[in-house]
Amino acid sequence: MSGQGDVGIAGLGVMGSAIARRLLRRERAVRVYDIRPEAVGQLTQEGATTAESPALLASSGVVILSLNTADIVEQVAFGPDGVLSAAPDGVLVIDMSSIDPERTREFAERAAKLGAGWVDAPLSGGAPGTERGELTLMLGGEVEHVERALPVLGVLASRLTHLGPAGSGQLVKSVNQVLVGCGFAALAEAAALVRAAGLPPRQVLTALSGGRADSALLQEFFVKFAEADLSPTGRVSNMVKDLEAARDYARSAGVPLPVTTSVAELHRWLTAAGHGDADNAALMHYYAPLEVRP
Repeated sequence: MSGQGDVGIAGLGVMGSAIARRLLRRERAVRVYDIRPEAVGQLTQEGATTAESPALLASSGVVILSLNTADIVEQVAFGPDGVLSAAPDGVLVIDMSSIDPERTREFAERAAKLGAGWVDAPLSGGAPGTERGELTLMLGGEVEHVERALPVLGVLASRLTHLGPAGSGQLVKSVNQVLVGCGFAALAEAAALVRAAGLPPRQVLTALSGGRADSALLQEFFVKFAEADLSPTGRVSNMVKDLEAARDYARSAGVPLPVTTSVAELHRWLTAAGHGDADNAALMHYYAPLEVRP
């Protein structure tokens, strides 16, 4: 297979672009595809090469998907010009999207019938974690495929856990998003109290650090929320998708998720109000009209 050692990337949103940049900084050859020419153009200026279709990424041997929904993943992987549409034997697809476990198992089975490997590798840590190479990755797939993915994923992550067969990573990502989404909602309420009282957010963070309320989420996001800093680290619409996936799985398993459902609806309200593409700190819009930092 040509392009040995290269990495193909389909999807150049906030995360896909951060993944590409991290690999480029670590001197990996990167080939990129996205339907938006401006996203592709930016990465080519930074050293990536381009592919005119997902099918042309297959020559890289290892292809990362960073896409929004299972339907888009299916189209990019298995569509007429998809990564696995021609001569896919030996190609390894690493899906770093957040999609539902059942669709992931289906995709892995279809890839196997074509002679390709499939690893689901949803992430936690966002673009900042990617830039530092400190992502947490939850991996699902066959052992041989996961082992083949590790040299690439090790550039992006400081913690990688193989949880079982295909779909396992996506299921644990749903657990992660329940904790993060509900945590964001709690942070937003705490930040709203701090704003209403006129307290200095950084001093409040110092006061809370080391106590039972302390967490990585608090340290990374409390001041961001309290200052209504909407610089992009994630999208409200993606949180809606992830929380709904968790809720749907829970419903099929007979597990009630009342808090998660309420938080999903809070994020859905933001999407309906036109903030779907905004950073998660847009939760602050729920409490009062904001003059936000760009």
